[in-house]
Amino acid sequence: MATRYGGVDRAHARSFGPKLTFAVLHLCLVVICLWLAFGGFEWADPTRAKVLALCAVLYWGRHGVTLFVILQRRVELSEGLGLTVFIGLVEVGFLLLGAGALSGIATPFGLWDWLGGPLLVIGSSLNTGSELQRRAWKKLPGSQGRCYTGGLFSYSMHINYFGDSLMFTGWAILAASVWAFSIPLLMTALFVFYHIPALDRYLADRYGAQFQVYSRKTAKFVPFLY
Repeated sequence: MATRYGGVDRAHARSFGPKLTFAVLHLCLVVICLWLAFGGFEWADPTRAKVLALCAVLYWGRHGVTLFVILQRRVELSEGLGLTVFIGLVEVGFLLLGAGALSGIATPFGLWDWLGGPLLVIGSSLNTGSELQRRAWKKLPGSQGRCYTGGLFSYSMHINYFGDSLMFTGWAILAASVWAFSIPLLMTALFVFYHIPALDRYLADRYGAQFQVYSRKTAKFVPFLY
């Protein structure tokens, strides 16, 4: 069976070196965010800058769990380097937008932020929580060769991707700039039109009829809707 789908090699492999490199590079981005937020720069909105730096810390922690606990497939160095560039665009870009580096004005915290913060936390929890549920199930006797359809994945076949869309949407809200919404829009489009079709082909090849039954009765992305 082929292991490369949608440009990603899904063969199981530790890939410790590339994963460690990826995590360290991401940590460097987090340090930059913390330096920008807490380093004494005179931003128009220093409080929002600090909040966005802490969002980057949260994302790095979650990323570490994904790389070293959840992710069983091969990670190539080129994949890590490419994603590091994207993560830097998000973390540093959102911080600068929220700090008012372009607008020169501070955006008072308000009702929208009370939506953005929970979306970020809920989205992160859906992504990592669903993956941890699946990992625990995969370790049970009798799970070998079977398609996981329980837990949060019973509400959506790709609840982890949906969680990331919510997380980036919440993060963009906290950045308080219309330009930030290009990121969740791009991510959602990539999930729906690129990553999900490729992953579905892989799962169909690996699990056959099990996956076909699961796909017919379960929402693909947004629980209960799509």
